[in-house]
Amino acid sequence: MFLASKLLIFLTQPLAWVAALMLLALALLGRAGEAAKRWGLRALGLALFVLLAQGWEPLPDALLRTLEDPYAHTPSVQEVQAYDGVVVLGGALEPSYVWEGRSQVALNDSAERMLAPLVLLRQKPDLQLLFTGGEGDLLVQGLSEAARAQLLYGSLGLPLERLLVEDRSRTTYENAALGARVPGVDPSKRWLLVTSAWHMRRALATFEKVGWNVTPYAVDFTTGSHTPWSAYSLVRGSRKWELLLHEWLGLLAYRLAGQA
Repeated sequence: MFLASKLLIFLTQPLAWVAALMLLALALLGRAGEAAKRWGLRALGLALFVLLAQGWEPLPDALLRTLEDPYAHTPSVQEVQAYDGVVVLGGALEPSYVWEGRSQVALNDSAERMLAPLVLLRQKPDLQLLFTGGEGDLLVQGLSEAARAQLLYGSLGLPLERLLVEDRSRTTYENAALGARVPGVDPSKRWLLVTSAWHMRRALATFEKVGWNVTPYAVDFTTGSHTPWSAYSLVRGSRKWELLLHEWLGLLAYRLAGQA
């Protein structure tokens, strides 16, 4: 499943499709014959269309809302008092090589995953806090994400005796399965599950499949209630399509494998 997830990362990048279409176009244009050249020009035109179309944000936003909107409500301060712990999924920290030789923590655009638990701990100081995440790089092995999370939370003043970590998981399923085995963790108790809103459907289904008693606490929303029709960005649009396609294919793969 880990190798499959890495393959999905490539297949769900719209810019990779553009590159593939351009290579196909070059191969066809380099062949003799009018038919090959016509198909080469069509492939080149399709590559240009895919490149430009992915920057129009209202469409991916509308589709992302189908993933995010069901989890727009988060438990109130009063409701938080009924929970026993918070489980935080990895994915908000930059790779270990970015940390090397630096004195500051390195967060990515999912940083709310790391910060939201601190708010919850202020609301109920005796909550257990479990962070689950190993080393997600296929080839480079460095400091695990759990170890980096300890450094981050320590720098923010959280007593590390309040933090439980699982440092071997590389996928969402492993987050759930290995996190349940951490000493001191009782998955049958009431836990708040903290992850990005677009990732919550798959994460929630996976944790419930493993046997966790979890309630979603979604953060890191990428959409609001509406998107202006004029919103256009190749960078943001490509990123949103990548998130959307990755989650759709990931959820399908997990269901086929019986893991969600």
